[in-house]
Amino acid sequence: MAEFGKACERLGVALFVLPPKSPKLNGHVERMQRTVREELYTRPMSFKIPELQRELNAYLDHYNRERPHQALGGLAPLEYLARMREESVPRESQMC
Repeated sequence: MAEFGKACERLGVALFVLPPKSPKLNGHVERMQRTVREELYTRPMSFKIPELQRELNAYLDHYNRERPHQALGGLAPLEYLARMREESVPRESQMC
């Protein structure tokens, strides 16, 4: 784990390690991973990092702006957040 952590740090990737004995948090992570695996990784993908990054960015944009989420009453996350804040959905992605 130490090498992985150092590599992430060099790349500017912030790690969040789940606290021990936190099954509720782990369940959320596992569910998200399942969704991404089923919806993104099942399609043919490039082996080039820039193309993979574009595909991932496009998927995350779709996931957060358009994809209905059952847990959010059929709303996309940014739509749900906008309603919670009583604002309009941002036009540009704020994920990256």
